[in-house]
Amino acid sequence: MKHLQKLTAPLILKWGYVFNNSKPTFGSFQKVRFYATAKKPKLKEEEEEECHIHRAVKKEAQAVLLDYLHSTRSLQFMDAEHMSKNSPFFLSNLLQRIDNENDIRRSLTRFLRYHPINEFEPFFESIGLKPCQYLPFLPRDLMFLNDDHRLLDNYHILCNYGISRNKIGRIFAEAPEVFRYDSGVLDLKLASFHGVGIDQSIVVKLVSASPHLLIGNVHKEFFQVVEELKKTGVEYSWIEEQLNGNSIDWSHLFELICFLNGLGLTDQQLGKLICQVPGLLFDCSGRTTFSLIGFWLKFGIQIPKLLYVFLHLPQIPLTTFIFNMRQCYQFLIEIEMPVLEIGNIIHSYPTLLGSCVLKKATSLLTTLNTGKKRLCSVIKENPEFLRNLVRGAKVERLPIAEEELRSKMMKTKFLLDLGFAENSSGMEKALKLFRGKGVELQERFDCLVNAGLDRKHVASVLKIYPQILNQRKEVLEAKIDFLLNNLGLPLSTLVSFPSYLNYTIPRTTIRLSMYNWLKDQGKVDPTLSLSTIIASSEKLFMKTYVNPHPKGLEVWQELKREIYPD
Repeated sequence: MKHLQKLTAPLILKWGYVFNNSKPTFGSFQKVRFYATAKKPKLKEEEEEECHIHRAVKKEAQAVLLDYLHSTRSLQFMDAEHMSKNSPFFLSNLLQRIDNENDIRRSLTRFLRYHPINEFEPFFESIGLKPCQYLPFLPRDLMFLNDDHRLLDNYHILCNYGISRNKIGRIFAEAPEVFRYDSGVLDLKLASFHGVGIDQSIVVKLVSASPHLLIGNVHKEFFQVVEELKKTGVEYSWIEEQLNGNSIDWSHLFELICFLNGLGLTDQQLGKLICQVPGLLFDCSGRTTFSLIGFWLKFGIQIPKLLYVFLHLPQIPLTTFIFNMRQCYQFLIEIEMPVLEIGNIIHSYPTLLGSCVLKKATSLLTTLNTGKKRLCSVIKENPEFLRNLVRGAKVERLPIAEEELRSKMMKTKFLLDLGFAENSSGMEKALKLFRGKGVELQERFDCLVNAGLDRKHVASVLKIYPQILNQRKEVLEAKIDFLLNNLGLPLSTLVSFPSYLNYTIPRTTIRLSMYNWLKDQGKVDPTLSLSTIIASSEKLFMKTYVNPHPKGLEVWQELKREIYPD
C-alpha cells in the first residue's frame, strides 16, 4: 500500500471532470454559426486552405524562392527546397506583391533583390504551422534564419534523426524550449531513449506524438512508465499505438500505475487489464480513471473492493463505461430513488451500471405501466433488472404487484357497492377517476355518511362527482365542519349543492366575505344561493359582483391579503 500514499488529492478529480472538460486538440478552433441570410464570412483558417495558385506560376515562384534562399541567403539546399515547396500561403502573398504577371520569374527575382523577406514565415509554414499558429512565434528583432543558430541547429538534429520536417511544427508549438537548447543537449535527450532499449523508429513516433518528452525531465518520467509497463509484459509498440497524436502527462500515468499496483494487482493482471481497457491509462493521461475512482469512493466503494471492480471491467472504451454509469446514476435520480439506495447499488453493482445503456426514464415508466415508487422497489430488490431496460431490448409491462392487486380488488368491491356493474365501461372509467386505495375510499365514503347524509344519496352523488372522494378524510371533515359551524348552513346544503366539497375553504371564505360586504352595501341580491357565489369562475365573479362597486376591488384585495397571507 506504499504506492497509495503517493496519490495526491488533485488526482482524485471531481466526477464532473470527465463530462464537463474536453482536451483541446492541436490547432483546433471554434466554428461559429451564423443565422443571417448574408454570405457567411470565412474564417482565417478557411482562407488559408484556399491558397490556390496556378501550377505553372507556382512552379516558377518556387524555383525563384529556392534560388533566393539557397544562393542569396546561403541556407542549406534541403532546407531551402523544403521551404519553397511547402509554404503555399506565404508564396501566394508574395505573388500578390508583384506587378508583372507575364514574367513571374523575372518579376519575383527583381522583387526579392530589393525587398528581403522574413524567412521565419516560410520556415514555420513549411514545418506544418499555419500563419494563425506561427504569428506569436515570429521573432521581433530577426528576419533571417541564419541569425538564429540554435533554432537551425536543433531543427537539423530532429531532421537528421528521422523526424519528418512537416511534423516538426507541432514540436515547436508544444515544446518551443527544444529549439533553444545549447549544442549537444538535444542529441543527449534523443540518445537517452536508446539507453533504455527503444528503437530509433519508435522514438521518432513517440516524440512526434508527445513533444513534451524532449522537455526537462519528462523523458525520465516516460522511462519510469515504460519500466513499470515492461514488468507487466506491455511492449513499446503497444504504447506507441495508444498515443494517437495526443500529448501525455507521463507523471500522472506513473502515479496511476503505482495506484493500481497498490491495489494488489499482479504484474500479469495489470498488463492484461491495461491491454483490454487502454483508456484506463491514456484517456486524459489517467485523469479519467482517477475521476472514476473518486466517484466510486464517494459512494462507499473501499480501496480493497476497487481491485475486484478493475479486474471485472467490461471490454468497452473507458469513456463509454463512465458515460453509461453517469446515465444510470441520472436515471436513478429521475425515478426519485433515495440517495442511500443509489449509493448501495453503485457500491454493489459498479460494473453493471457501466455496462447498461438505459432508455429514458419517462419512456420506461410509460412502457412498464408503473410509477416511480414501484420501479424503485423493483430495482432495489433486483438491480440486475436494469439489464432489461437497455436500449434495443424489448421492455414488457411489470406484472401487478400483490399489494397493488389487493388494493384494486378492494377498490372494485367498493365501486360494486356504489352500484357500478362489474366489468362495465363505467367501472373501468371509475377505477381511473377514483384515486386512492380501496380502504381509503371506503373511509372517505363513511365520513360523509357519518356526517348525516343518506348512504344511497351519497352513492348517487359520487357517480356524478367522483373527485369528491379523491380528498383525504381530514379535508372532507374540515369542509363539512366549516359549512355547519362557520357558515351556519344546514347539512341539507350538500344535498342540493354536493360539489361544495370540491372547493377549498379559503375560496369559499373570500367569496362569502365579499358577498356579505356587498349585501351590507345594498349592491347585491341578498337571496343568492351558495352555489351561485362560489361555483362561478373568478373572472365572472369579479365582473359581476366586485368591479361594479367603486370600492369593490379595494375590499377584494384586502380580503385576499387576510385570507391568503402568503
